[in-house]
Amino acid sequence: MAKGRILQVKESEITVISQQNTDYISLTDMTVNFREGSGLIGKWITNKNTIEYLGVWERVNNPDFNYPEFGVIGQEAGTNRFMMSVGQWIERTKAVGMLVKAGRYGGTYAHKDIAFHFAMWLSPEFQIYLVNEFQRLKDEENNRLKLEWNLQRTLAKINYQIHTDAIKENLIPQEITKQQANIVYANEADLLNVALFGITAKEWRDSNPDKAGNIRDYATLEQLVV
Repeated sequence: MAKGRILQVKESEITVISQQNTDYISLTDMTVNFREGSGLIGKWITNKNTIEYLGVWERVNNPDFNYPEFGVIGQEAGTNRFMMSVGQWIERTKAVGMLVKAGRYGGTYAHKDIAFHFAMWLSPEFQIYLVNEFQRLKDEENNRLKLEWNLQRTLAKINYQIHTDAIKENLIPQEITKQQANIVYANEADLLNVALFGITAKEWRDSNPDKAGNIRDYATLEQLVV
């Protein structure tokens, strides 16, 4: 599990974690500044409208969702005797939209769609602030990725120019023809690719037909500063 990121929503610090490349927002943190605290999660998940929403979300996003058990829960929901925790919901239906974590960053987490639904149930105003802050976080992350991508491309161009200039100056004999030099140049350039990435440029293109650019565009910063 990746380190939690923090959303500052009014007076609340709300943790966002990533699991299997999916963001989950802490419902537990969202309840801290509400009078009933985390007990609100239990009230929310036993609400019949909540159960219906969760069922629709899982149907759309979870191929392993246990429909027969969901049908049983749907019949029980709304009655005086109906009681269920998030952990029981996950266990009974094989739901993936929520998580219960122990230890650091522990608590109840939900996919952003479900977290926004819970936030609306808590307070429409709170939900609006949460959505805006989450979007700000994602915009920052996307901008950072773009900067890293541009930096990688710049380093790739600089380092590749240095390496290939060295090949021209030191490895290509002066006596050979231009056509022969191009063959030597290409072979030596691929030696760099094999040394750094373990694969030639052609092998990379054959293995990644859908990717634009070349192998150096997808190198790590550590590879590019060698």
